[in-house]
Amino acid sequence: MLWWREFSAYCASWCAGAVALRLMAAFMVGIVVGIDRGIKRRGAGIKTHTLVCLGAALVMTTGQFIYVTTGGANSIDRLGAQVISGVGFLGVGTILVTGHNQVRGLTTAASLWICACLGLAAGIGFVDGVLLVLALVLITLKILSRVDDTVHRQAHVLELYLVFETPQDAADFVHQMHRMQVNISCFNLVKNSREEDNVAAVATLELNRGMTHDYLLEKLRAADYLRCVEEV
Repeated sequence: MLWWREFSAYCASWCAGAVALRLMAAFMVGIVVGIDRGIKRRGAGIKTHTLVCLGAALVMTTGQFIYVTTGGANSIDRLGAQVISGVGFLGVGTILVTGHNQVRGLTTAASLWICACLGLAAGIGFVDGVLLVLALVLITLKILSRVDDTVHRQAHVLELYLVFETPQDAADFVHQMHRMQVNISCFNLVKNSREEDNVAAVATLELNRGMTHDYLLEKLRAADYLRCVEEV
């Protein structure tokens, strides 16, 4: 692995070729992370992640340039610290609360933040760290998301968005849950964004050990008193 040590040392050096390699590495990292978000139709896709990563790399490279040209009179990490805090504001713009009181965009906000961190690492020439963390990020977005879905399905807590025709239908729902030995830990009426005449609610249900999410959803979707039922 001598060639890799030499390549890594070259990327960490201060010359035009090394700087170009750093910025290209940041460019590719932004594209790779952005592809996953773009495929899932998230608000921040390839362009946003690439720009964030490139910008962070340029900031770190600029910090090193200032450090070199001033003879070490200025600290390199000051500009990088501002990038970390600034990307937080950008990430907030991707987090939304839907009409069903469901929070969306947390993973995209986190991916923007880690993309900025990768850009800073690429900008200073820390290629080893960039490649390792990029691999872990891809594992998180691709594989752990499936694990998360499996864990979510196996959980004994289910949160639903429900739409009823009348308040009496909501009472019928409560009665059926009691008959099925499903505990309603939270039941909040919310504004129905679809039809004002109907009654909408967000309910948190605690399932008994022998019941699955799919079984309960099938029963509820077959109920006459429900106009709509969605898992949130």
